Amino acid sequence: MKILVLPGDGIGGEITAATVVALEAAAGRFGLELDLVHDVVGHESHRQHGTTVRPELLEIARQADGLILGPTASLDFRDEGKGEINPSKFFRKGLDLFANIRPSRTYDGLPGKVGTFDLVVVRENTEGFYADRNMEMGNGEILVTPDVAISLRRITRACCLRIARAACELAMQRGRRVTAVHKANVLKVCDGMFLDACREVVAEYPDITLDYVIVDAMMAHVVRDPRRFDVIVTTNMFGDILSDLTAELSGSLGLGGSLNAGAEHAMAQAAHGSAPDIAGQDIANPFSLVLSAALLLSWHGRRAGKQSYVAAGAAIEAAVGTVIASGQATRDVGGRLGTRATAEALAASLRAG
Repeated sequence: MKILVLPGDGIGGEITAATVVALEAAAGRFGLELDLVHDVVGHESHRQHGTTVRPELLEIARQADGLILGPTASLDFRDEGKGEINPSKFFRKGLDLFANIRPSRTYDGLPGKVGTFDLVVVRENTEGFYADRNMEMGNGEILVTPDVAISLRRITRACCLRIARAACELAMQRGRRVTAVHKANVLKVCDGMFLDACREVVAEYPDITLDYVIVDAMMAHVVRDPRRFDVIVTTNMFGDILSDLTAELSGSLGLGGSLNAGAEHAMAQAAHGSAPDIAGQDIANPFSLVLSAALLLSWHGRRAGKQSYVAAGAAIEAAVGTVIASGQATRDVGGRLGTRATAEALAASLRAG
């Protein structure tokens, strides 16, 4: 499996190095053939090449079996004319990674804020209320006058259908329950189209139960009783916000794995930001990117019919639970170790089986 590895900014280098340690341990245990190709994006790429992401990286990613993207300082990248391109957007659009899969679960040894749960948010990833994602040319935000701004939201039937199908396929592997999160009481046309697409697709899966929750009410429900949810499907911005909440409810945003998947390509990506304030201090929690890489291995294994990769992904997830329960993790999740030591503990757990 050839994987393009891009550490990003801030803590990206540290947590990417930890992820590589975990991948190499998993590869040794399960006999995986991993070819890790390292390159740069973000500020380091801008220093070297005058752009935060080089155009040729897209073809390199297309030729690989997967991509690992560390957190980048996207807030710093404001002017694409000056080479300040959001790497996440670049790959999500360029590879058509339409489904952002974000599992959240609680772990033994880490007290849950709202009790135990295990759910996954399936977020549409390529359109919606994202100014850099919903126009063929130009930006979806318009400054009409110095005091009037307009943001456009694009919702298409095709994208709604395929994200609903991705949620149903995942639900068939889990509890066979799908919750569509929306704001159709106000956004009657756009979210009405989304809900119609969910109903149409779920009708093809008679074993799946579909229910609907308005997004603001969902924030209350998921805090009150997250165990009632299994697979949650929603549009881009709602899913972005909701998945950060569910990850934090599990114990830390640093436990939120994230896989951006399309029909042909997939990208593992930490759910959190680049945290420049703690960069270089060996205290960053690497688990979000580690768990994202585990999702990438499993995605590749299912797609290529290679069970060893699926097993390796599951083993990495189990090892994360083991080291958290034993306190061999970073301080934010109840441990006492630094980033590098946490990675070594994770690798030891993987080798021990």
